[in-house]
Amino acid sequence: MALTLTRDRIASALLTTALCMGMAAPVALAQSAGQDMKDAGHEPKDATKDVGHGVAKGTKKAYHKTANGTEKAYDKTKEGTEKGYHKTVHGTKRAVHGTARATEHGANKVEDKTDPNPH
Repeated sequence: MALTLTRDRIASALLTTALCMGMAAPVALAQSAGQDMKDAGHEPKDATKDVGHGVAKGTKKAYHKTANGTEKAYDKTKEGTEKGYHKTVHGTKRAVHGTARATEHGANKVEDKTDPNPH
């Protein structure tokens, strides 16, 4: 009979535990469901914020890259213009000096031929 009494106590204890757990489960689920509802309300808001921050970051990056590219193009254009200017000045000076030398050389050659008082 001692063995049967122990079985009854174990069975009773298991049944009591199962009933307690069964009654506590809906309360735990209700708290979880309420929290799930709150989370469901906050998730789109947080997702929208994340998208907004991503767009802002991308826009700033694109702006800075465009500004950097524009400045680089400006600098390269300015450098090319200055280089072209200096080459034009150098070429013009060479042409003027070459023309002056050729004119002087030609003048020296015909100097004796055009002298009205030959010796």
